[in-house]
Amino acid sequence: MIIKVLFALLAMSIALPAAVFYFGERKAGRFKRTLAVNILSFFGIMLFATIFLFSGGVRAAEETVASSSTQGMAFLAAALVTGLCTIGTGIATGQAAAAALGALSENEGIMGKALIFVSLCEGIAIYGLLISFTILGRV
Repeated sequence: MIIKVLFALLAMSIALPAAVFYFGERKAGRFKRTLAVNILSFFGIMLFATIFLFSGGVRAAEETVASSSTQGMAFLAAALVTGLCTIGTGIATGQAAAAALGALSENEGIMGKALIFVSLCEGIAIYGLLISFTILGRV
C-alpha cells in the first residue's frame, strides 16, 4: 500500500508541475520556477522513499549475510556511481571533442594530442564502472 502511495506521489510530482506550466499563461521566468518545483518535489519524494523503504530493522541471521537494506543501498550506490559518471563523461567528451575538432580544423598535426584529451574524458566512465563493481563485489 505504501509503495502505491509513494509511486502516486512521485507521478504527481512530475505530472502536476508540467500540467500547470502547460495550461497556465506564459510568462518570463515561469519555466524556471516550474522546473525548480518539479525537481525539488521529485527528489524530496525520492529521498523520503529511500529512507522509508530501506530503513527496515536489522535482524541477526545464522550466516553472515548482508541485510536487505544494506543490499538495497549498495545497489543504489552502484547505480548512482555508474549513472553520474556516464553523465559526467558525456558532458566532458562533448566539450573536449568539440574543442578537438575546432583545433584539428586549424592544424592537422595535433590529432594525437586531441585524441588523448578525448580519451581522458572516457576514463571517467571506466573509473565509475570499476567503483560500482567494487561496491557490488562487497555485497
